[in-house]
Amino acid sequence: MYLAKIKSLDAARDECNRMKESGKRIVFTNGCFDILHPGHIRYLSAARELGDVLVVAVNSDASVRLIKGPKRPILEQQARAELVAALECVDLVLIFDEDNPLRVIQNLLPDILVKGGDWATDEIIGSDVVRSAGGEVKRIPFVTGFSTTDIINRVVERYA
Repeated sequence: MYLAKIKSLDAARDECNRMKESGKRIVFTNGCFDILHPGHIRYLSAARELGDVLVVAVNSDASVRLIKGPKRPILEQQARAELVAALECVDLVLIFDEDNPLRVIQNLLPDILVKGGDWATDEIIGSDVVRSAGGEVKRIPFVTGFSTTDIINRVVERYA
């Protein structure tokens, strides 16, 4: 069942290490994933195509509030993790509390670190860690026309 994909950091690290030992390439990305939309799906599907295993770190509720403000997230962290875990292209999900995924990246040491094209390469947190371990950093083109903020604004505009 998809809920089994949601792991603690320690369990995710152990599983990633086992998969690396068997020759699999680990792809890592992270995000808030508040109100899952087609932009998220396209991004995660493209990330999965870069390797054998896709690990997604989901920002905790406290982390989202730090980044997005006090009115976010809309969906609580367990619900967001479940939605991401239910996607066929995602193999492992974990929730992290920090405002950035550096500690997670340091623990997992993925083969490929992925962020959206809206991130400048030199601003991708953990890129130095991944590269120094022999990994790669990739940017996936940003999908325009979809954003959680835009969805929230449309709902407020239409129904408030």
